[in-house]
Amino acid sequence: EVQLVESGGGLVQPGGSLRLSCAASGFTFSRYPMSWVRQAPGKGLEWVSLINSVGDRTTYEDDVEGRFTISRDNAKNTLYLQMNSLQPEDTAVYFCAKHADWIRGRSPQSQGTQVTVSS
Repeated sequence: EVQLVESGGGLVQPGGSLRLSCAASGFTFSRYPMSWVRQAPGKGLEWVSLINSVGDRTTYEDDVEGRFTISRDNAKNTLYLQMNSLQPEDTAVYFCAKHADWIRGRSPQSQGTQVTVSS
């Protein structure tokens, strides 16, 4: 059974930083490109960032480019998202997902981790 467990969210002031983690199990993590997606209050899911299976190619949504960094540790079956210069507009529940599931329109089944940016 595929399991993705996100952690690391919290309340942070504008300009602050957080590092999210996603622990993966139940599949061969190192074979899959992975994405972070988010859902802001009252809005739909939004793709944030993608990393390829080996971790040497990344892409970002325009609004987070230069502020967020996606990475992965295939030995630990863990995906990360380093978020710097956080803004109130980044407030959302953040989910990790197999990129293949995301592009097929499958909504995340995990609980996600809440990020709240507020003074």
